[in-house]
Amino acid sequence: MGNERLLLGFMRKYWYFYGSAIIALGISNVIQSYYPRVLGQFADQLQTTGITPEAIEHYSLLLLGIGVTYGVMFAVGQYTVMRLGRYFEFTTRRKLFAHFTGLSENYYSKHGVGELLSYVMNDVTAVRESISIGFNQTTNAIILILSAMVMMSLSSIPIYLILVCVLPLLAIPVVVVYLGPMIRKRSLKVQESLAKMTESAEEQFGGIRVTKKFAVEGVMQQRFGRTVDTIRDNQLRLVRISSLFQAALPFLGALSLVITVIFGGYLTIQHRITLGNFVSLTLYLRMMVNPLQNIGNVINTMQRSRASLERIKKLLDVPADIRESQHAKPLEQSASDISIRGLSFAYPGASQQVLRDIDIVVRPGTTLGIIGKTGSGKTTLVKLLLRIYEPPEGTIRIGRQDIRHATLESLRSHIAYVPQDGFLFSTTLRENIAFSDREHLPAEAVEEASRQAQLYNNIIDFSERFETKLGERGITLSGGQRQRTSLARGFIKEAPILILDDSVSAVDAVTETRIIEKLREERTGKTTIIIAHRISALQHADEIIVLDEGRIAQRGTHQELLAEEGLYASLHAIQEEGTRHAEGS
Repeated sequence: MGNERLLLGFMRKYWYFYGSAIIALGISNVIQSYYPRVLGQFADQLQTTGITPEAIEHYSLLLLGIGVTYGVMFAVGQYTVMRLGRYFEFTTRRKLFAHFTGLSENYYSKHGVGELLSYVMNDVTAVRESISIGFNQTTNAIILILSAMVMMSLSSIPIYLILVCVLPLLAIPVVVVYLGPMIRKRSLKVQESLAKMTESAEEQFGGIRVTKKFAVEGVMQQRFGRTVDTIRDNQLRLVRISSLFQAALPFLGALSLVITVIFGGYLTIQHRITLGNFVSLTLYLRMMVNPLQNIGNVINTMQRSRASLERIKKLLDVPADIRESQHAKPLEQSASDISIRGLSFAYPGASQQVLRDIDIVVRPGTTLGIIGKTGSGKTTLVKLLLRIYEPPEGTIRIGRQDIRHATLESLRSHIAYVPQDGFLFSTTLRENIAFSDREHLPAEAVEEASRQAQLYNNIIDFSERFETKLGERGITLSGGQRQRTSLARGFIKEAPILILDDSVSAVDAVTETRIIEKLREERTGKTTIIIAHRISALQHADEIIVLDEGRIAQRGTHQELLAEEGLYASLHAIQEEGTRHAEGS
């Protein structure tokens, strides 16, 4: 997607509004260009016939009419353009957010939240300013300068005098061509450093509790200070070149006025032009200087906008790693086998495989347990089932359908996934539990899901119960309560397939037993996959597989695996020993 497609595409879509704005601004500036001519005529009349009440009344009403017409038309044009600029800001932010939701987990593992926020906040705002403030000032400047030139040529001011006076202004394009690219390049560095600052600030605020517990506030201040210093240095470089640019334009305008005063004054003394011509010429030149100064601001804004557009373009050009095939079909919602055949997988950009030759069949209505040491590939396996990462073609099927040929919406609606560190939003408990369909799920369903997750008794102790507001990421809850809230969110979905990814690790053994028992009661006839480090959460499963370094090392029921000498029996013995020590203490 090119810059033109994003910005000019928006302007083409609303061309009639922009056309109306140009007409309104054009009329206002053409009307404004009559001021010097009227004042010049007034000066000539004062010099020839003297001042009279009729002349005062005539010129006052004329100037008032010009002022009112100018003000109304300028307001209409400016409002239209500003409104369009805000709408562009709104639609572009929505487009960016929609693009964010299509990017894979692999992308987010390499780019921080603060960096992405910088696109939405800083870059979009910079572009919006260019098509609202910049458009207004550019349109006003061009039309006003052309109107002033036309009005001067239609008056009795000699053409040679006009050309000599505007000669310094012809140097402006040279200044723009020379300094414009430098401003854009330095603007890009400023935007990039602002993104790093936003990312750093988001990280520091998110980890402020850890910072305080380790008493390293000074270290964090220094780290953030270095980021701010980089922004300062980049912005000072931009300010220096921008200041030079903005100073050059008023200087050329002032030089033009000096020539006007000297040369025009001389011609007035020689009676080769009238006093009114001299007044009109001076006012016209002064009228042209202000727009030229505005053009300097506009060019600065446009260069910064162009840098931001380049960053937005680069982001929007990032392809989604996970995309639906052209002929994707909805997944059949009936109970079906989960078949994994010959699955081997390595993360994008990595040479070492995380999973090797995985073969599993999960029958409908059964429970599969997965256990293994940290880094053995347990979570990777279920993320491939959800297509958070793309599995190789033909390796994972639900029923007869390859999940790569199913629509993402139907696949992920078919599965309820509860991770170990489930994210909670800073809203109410009710809305967090009913997250999958919070507008339609009844209160009774929310309460029942909380009972299944053994959370209900905790909630009714809160003063506002289910309407209790959670802090950022559920900080007002304990670790076990946060995990059980995520469990309730998974239970309420009532999906054909439920995946618990170490989702009871933060609860005590008694609560874990109650959750598992409730799970077995409520999930009759539905498929459940449980990943856990504690064997107590898996021993009821119809089949347990033991992963070791990406391979299936063992498989069988709890009793069958205990009878074997292997990793499962070793883990069981270690955990049993730990339980006895805990009870003894």
